Amino acid sequence: MKPILYFSAIVLTLSLISCGSEKKSTPEDPQKKSTSRQLDYSGEVSFINEAGDTVSTIEVAIADEQIERNEGLMNIINLPEHAGMLFTFPDETERSFWMSNTPLSLDIIYVNSDSTIVRIHHSTTPYSENQLPSDAPAQYVVETNGGYCIARDIKEGMRITF
Repeated sequence: MKPILYFSAIVLTLSLISCGSEKKSTPEDPQKKSTSRQLDYSGEVSFINEAGDTVSTIEVAIADEQIERNEGLMNIINLPEHAGMLFTFPDETERSFWMSNTPLSLDIIYVNSDSTIVRIHHSTTPYSENQLPSDAPAQYVVETNGGYCIARDIKEGMRITF
């Protein structure tokens, strides 16, 4: 009789545990968090080819303060096709970005103080914590939707204006 009581007690305990357990909280859904964040597209960046012709122009949110540069496009789930972000820094040095908390694939374009594109990381991996270095001194960084540069034939060595 004792084995049946032990077995019943175990089954009853397990039943109570499974019924009484609360759903574990999960991190906030990035889509819900990012829907409340609005970008202020207050500037434009044009991409200029070797002949001096404008290849493409995008509207940009400008990140010229440290807090804005730190946040970048993190938690943004929808970036219009001809939109992006321009990061401006007070000095020119080698830089490195990453995709932590960024749900969109981006093209990350490093630009030196002469407005020449020195490095492009194409179609980056969302949420990746891998460093994406400039490999050359850069004072500006432009982020666009992933694939933007290839679709418009924007290459390293071209220039930008803003």
